Amino acid sequence: MRGLRITVYDVLEYLASNMTDAKTLDDFKDPTREDLKAYIAFAADRERKLMTIANDYRFRTSPSR
Repeated sequence: MRGLRITVYDVLEYLASNMTDAKTLDDFKDPTREDLKAYIAFAADRERKLMTIANDYRFRTSPSR
């Protein structure tokens, strides 16, 4: 994100393990609070796209069609 060398996965792992935003920002140094929001928004958008693809595939391959 934003040219930083930190993966979305790494940031989400920190946040998922109950790390606070402040501690996450302190450990990674470069990202800002806005960057953390962008990481979460990116992951949510990716999940939405994956679910859409999966649902479209199920609809197209459904034997009831």
